[in-house]
Amino acid sequence: MGEWIYFIHPPREHFAETMTEEEQRVWGEHAVLLERRLTDGSLVLAGPTLGAINTGVCIFTAPDEETARRYMAEDPTISSGLARGELRPFHAAFVRGAD
Repeated sequence: MGEWIYFIHPPREHFAETMTEEEQRVWGEHAVLLERRLTDGSLVLAGPTLGAINTGVCIFTAPDEETARRYMAEDPTISSGLARGELRPFHAAFVRGAD
């Protein structure tokens, strides 16, 4: 099982402060999905960067690139077209508290 990271690039600066009702609805669906993925064990961590640029970060496990792309594409923020996703292979080399 490999590690992957995808970035969620929102449509504008200061996005978290300026979301429309529709964007809030979609990001709410996104949060529900992340909770489900955390529960099923596929999600390692997720969250936004703070400040003017609110890029989302999602680190997860998937067996191959095709599965990882599908995982990212299922995120409502991306499937809705409100944000752009960017997928990359990832390796958590230094993790606090890990053996």
